[in-house]
Amino acid sequence: MAGIDIRTATPDDVGLILQLIKELADYEKLRHTVRATEQGLRETLFGEGRVAEAVIASLDGVSAGYAIFFPNYSTFEGRPGLYLEDLYVRPEARRQGIGRALLEHLAKIAVDRDWARMEWSVLDWNAPSIAFYNSLGAKAMADWTTFRVTGEALRKLGGA
Repeated sequence: MAGIDIRTATPDDVGLILQLIKELADYEKLRHTVRATEQGLRETLFGEGRVAEAVIASLDGVSAGYAIFFPNYSTFEGRPGLYLEDLYVRPEARRQGIGRALLEHLAKIAVDRDWARMEWSVLDWNAPSIAFYNSLGAKAMADWTTFRVTGEALRKLGGA
């Protein structure tokens, strides 16, 4: 994988991370849902109470993609796991091994931290990504359905 570099993001990367988030949202046809700001990313990725981590991928010194992840927890395993929130490689950098390098980097983090597994979601229509994940030995969790509560429903459920 000559020319590929994966590094831990720093606060100086906040602008780049937000740009990559927007590019991912464009790809997923979800740009209208992006509410992230540089300040919010700075606080949640690098602040005192950070809740997630980010890595940046470069190809021949040019920013090519990123991943954002955080720990989750398996009661059945009795150990944490790695939840991959975002994995994105810019279109011009795809098919160069960057996605695989990002996943290998994250798997190493999980192994080094003695975490039980890695998990993530993928949109049903994203056949190229699904095929790629299958080729790595990832298994779709067909018996599970993701639920989400946001906005007014979240406030109502929380008694606000």
